[in-house]
Amino acid sequence: MLRSLLASLLCVSPLFAGASNSLLDVAPDGKLLAVANTDNGTVSVVDLKSRLKLHEFPCGDHPEGVAWAGNSGTFLATVYGDDKVLFYDAAKGHQFSLKVDDEPYGIVTTADGKFAYVTHDYPGTVSEIDIAARKVTRSFKAGPNARGIALAADEKTLYVTEFFTSKLHAISRDSGTITDSWAGYDSDNLARHVVLHPKRPKAYLSHIRSRVEAHDARGSIFPQLSICDLWEKPKGEKRRRSIALDTYNDVYVITNPWEAALSPDGKKLYTIYAGTNDMNVSETFDDDYREAERIGRAIRIGRHPRAIRLNPTGSEVYIYNTIDRSVSIHDADMKPLGQVVVCTEARSKDWIRGKELFQSALPPMGSARWIACSSCHPDGLTDGRVWQNPEGQRKTPNLFGLAHTHPLHWSADRDESQDFEYTIRGKLMRGRGLTDGSLKLGREFGSIALEETMAGRSKDLDALAMYTNSFPVRLSPHNSAPGKLSAEAERGQKLFTGTETQCAKCHTGSYYSDSQLKKPFNLHDVGTGTAKDEKMGPKYDTPTLLGIYRLPNYLHDGRATTLMDVLTTHNVGDKHGKTSHLKKEELDDLVAFLKALPFERPPEETPNTVKDFEKEFMYPRPKE
Repeated sequence: MLRSLLASLLCVSPLFAGASNSLLDVAPDGKLLAVANTDNGTVSVVDLKSRLKLHEFPCGDHPEGVAWAGNSGTFLATVYGDDKVLFYDAAKGHQFSLKVDDEPYGIVTTADGKFAYVTHDYPGTVSEIDIAARKVTRSFKAGPNARGIALAADEKTLYVTEFFTSKLHAISRDSGTITDSWAGYDSDNLARHVVLHPKRPKAYLSHIRSRVEAHDARGSIFPQLSICDLWEKPKGEKRRRSIALDTYNDVYVITNPWEAALSPDGKKLYTIYAGTNDMNVSETFDDDYREAERIGRAIRIGRHPRAIRLNPTGSEVYIYNTIDRSVSIHDADMKPLGQVVVCTEARSKDWIRGKELFQSALPPMGSARWIACSSCHPDGLTDGRVWQNPEGQRKTPNLFGLAHTHPLHWSADRDESQDFEYTIRGKLMRGRGLTDGSLKLGREFGSIALEETMAGRSKDLDALAMYTNSFPVRLSPHNSAPGKLSAEAERGQKLFTGTETQCAKCHTGSYYSDSQLKKPFNLHDVGTGTAKDEKMGPKYDTPTLLGIYRLPNYLHDGRATTLMDVLTTHNVGDKHGKTSHLKKEELDDLVAFLKALPFERPPEETPNTVKDFEKEFMYPRPKE
């Protein structure tokens, strides 16, 4: 009875434009398509009847979502790197720029076009925007690293995903509080999207599972589809189930499920896989057991698909193949109907080729098709995991600022990004590799890569290194303005740079790291390398502190859950800076300074900067 009642509440109206987050959104009348071009820093408008790009408007640093505001002819775009939501007239372009919380990602709008809701990856909130007034009216807590967002058809509830855990939260629009949550497996990881069934109370999440205890191409990372029952069930009954997509197509492996879309009648589920350029069409069921069953075989589509949408009638499917810079158009059975190039080329060919390789699980990057570089480093970020590597426990680091902080890895066992050829050919990816000929071999946790010079041996390998070294460092939101520290952070800065704590002895320079390519490398024993399974400790390379505020855990093995833990619980004997004598207030100030990094733009080149990287792309900015 309760299930039937809730189902009817969820289905008071069909799903509408802007009801779930995506790089694509179709206007309510089905005539126009809005597209967020993340790499180019633009948004485009496509006429779906003529299948032509009408406009391409400047947007800024990494737009990550678009949504139409009802039938107004206006659409909104989240700009992840600039902390803004931009308002566009589909014909005239930019209208207004609204400053919002840090890292706006997904966006949805109400059917009447009055309100928009935006997820913020950091600090894990949802903003409510009054579209007519063009202002933020409320902010809700949504769980850490909030990305995916969908609005129920009755518009009473928002559903939000946590990126690192794929946990789903229900948030009441009325109260702004979390009213329910659906947790999956501990290994569930990287959920950036959620879509709701139009006729039944079910949510579908495309994500991966990361088995951190394994270090093998066929056992570490798996594609997954989770289905959550949104009604209240008797205690003990499952409310969330998973479909293992690695066996979904028999022996044909697909990788990195990125996004899904449902047909307007809810009978078909379309899922795209960004790591192998594939998609599945599935039939959905309401028996709470099968849930979905594929129709036919997996379909090959364009390069690195990152968004999928259907028109309001379900007669056409639109897929954004981002490396191709195009939206492909298909009928409901995936017969190709056309293609529209949606943005101009704004990056170098080598950078684009490097990104294609970084995102790919296909040969030559992997023979098993299970893992891409981006499976652990999504868009250059961490996956929030601590992996049991051959050399010991290792936390996945962020890659931003990598060009300036060589050598690589916690144990400094690689001195050039081209050394990732060892990873490509190794057990983790099992790829053919990007160079010809053999490599020097040694223990799989040794430093044999330091004896090889890999740069210049392969155009593709150099392109991959260029892309890997090109992730930008963004300013911390823990400052009121660039270069303006809070009073607490200023006091913490004095402690950090003072001779008494000696923090700046190792975390030095504009990247707060004494990493150097000159041998012998600067490695340090900070008292954390004593685990029984550690093969390369106890000395480690000094990681950059830039962007440390947004990490989910700290130290080489992730043992510290907070920055305060780094300074206290896990700093036995003051081997990681002298902090045991500090008062609580001083420790709080020191943490405030760490969270403020970076408070100003670091230089694009230092004496330790490698040559093979593309400088930060200067996105065109809309006129204010």
